[in-house]
Amino acid sequence: MAHALPEHGRPPDEILQDLRGFGAHDPNYKDARLWSLVYWLDEPYADFLGQAWQAYSSANGLNPSAFKSLKQFETQIIAATAELLHGGPETCGVVTSGGTESCLLAVKTYRDRARATRGVRHPEMVVPTTAHVAWFKASEYFGVKLRLLPLDDKLHADVSKLESMINRHTVMVLGSAPEYPHGSIDPIEAMGAVAQKHGIPMHVDACVGGFILPFMAMNGVVLPPWDYRVPGVTSMSADLHKYGFAAKGASTITYRNLELLKHQMFVCEDWPGGVFASPALLGTRPGGAYAAAWAAMQRFGVAGYRDLAARTQQAFERMRAGIEAQPELKVLGEPHGPLLAYGSATPEVNIFAVGDQMDAKGWQVNRLQFPDGLHAMITASHLPVIDDYLRDLRDAAATVKADPSLAGKGRAATYGMMAHLPLRGMVRHKVLDLFANSYRAGGPPLNLDAPASEGGAQPPLLERLAARYVAWRQRR
Repeated sequence: MAHALPEHGRPPDEILQDLRGFGAHDPNYKDARLWSLVYWLDEPYADFLGQAWQAYSSANGLNPSAFKSLKQFETQIIAATAELLHGGPETCGVVTSGGTESCLLAVKTYRDRARATRGVRHPEMVVPTTAHVAWFKASEYFGVKLRLLPLDDKLHADVSKLESMINRHTVMVLGSAPEYPHGSIDPIEAMGAVAQKHGIPMHVDACVGGFILPFMAMNGVVLPPWDYRVPGVTSMSADLHKYGFAAKGASTITYRNLELLKHQMFVCEDWPGGVFASPALLGTRPGGAYAAAWAAMQRFGVAGYRDLAARTQQAFERMRAGIEAQPELKVLGEPHGPLLAYGSATPEVNIFAVGDQMDAKGWQVNRLQFPDGLHAMITASHLPVIDDYLRDLRDAAATVKADPSLAGKGRAATYGMMAHLPLRGMVRHKVLDLFANSYRAGGPPLNLDAPASEGGAQPPLLERLAARYVAWRQRR
């Protein structure tokens, strides 16, 4: 086994040196070359969060009556979040481990509420096709059938079709602020009105927007209604470890009142270990995450978050204008910020091949499908590199336009295959096999899309699928 437990303990300095070495091939987020996953400011701020975490690293949020400090952090975090989201005096909620847990909890809550109050045994929920993948995971985990609200020609959730999708099995409706793929805020006000008309709870997934949209609005950015000011909205999720710049492992889920929150909670009164109650999915909850989240909010305050939002919005607007100025490219949807997606404006330029060129220039960009595109989650730290990014993007588009064969090579071929191969079940099965194999004890790291030229590093399964895709495209 490659990383077996050592026979004897090792010196701390040696271990810490190894830890630093493990990150040698991680994304270069400190120089703002990464456009997702990480919300980085600088080393002093990272050290500050680390100190806040370390102060409570042994504390356990499992029992709020034991570690009263953590419950105090949580109470203050939820109060501040509720105020930002324009919640009322009855707004309540919990700190969670991340956006996925917050989304899972909402589905569990509304499934159980519908079962208890309406006798629903075959639950369904209506979500836009652009809902975060966490909602698809929640559907599978909790047995709540998805009914997918389609998009209109501007890539907005088509609210005109919402009412026809609600039935006696519907336990909740979802809107996003913003939705992840294209950065648009769903028509929350119109969706909330439909949900309220039918007596169906509506959750707003503001995991991305919850800690930046309020400050954008304070700075004068005009946004459509999206939070608790919309009457039909009954719950919201908002991540602190995104634009709240907390350490990883901190999100929130809030509800309009306690009667809703009670359906989220778990109580076991007959366990031999004692009466047990838990407010969320996790039992043990790391105290460091609470402390670092509280510390982040205290560190910035309203003025600090407004400044971060202003710099983020400036970066977003410059990026959007720069992409719109390139005739080979187009912005996808109607984003409000801070997320931005763009695709090809001409069939001569394969957008996945453009992504390959950007990767080769040291940028790490995400790929989208339906429609094909590239994606950027923009932060204040990206402001100094926007001009460099746009310059490289112009060069990348020109390179691909001059050599269309690049669409059939490297990651472009792999992503093109996965996005367009009509045999979706085959794609799912093969990716599942590959993903599962990467979790063998001591096995190799997952590598979905390394170019085949890199010593044969591309997985044979995806290599074969990519070849079949290219052949299929040639026959069309």
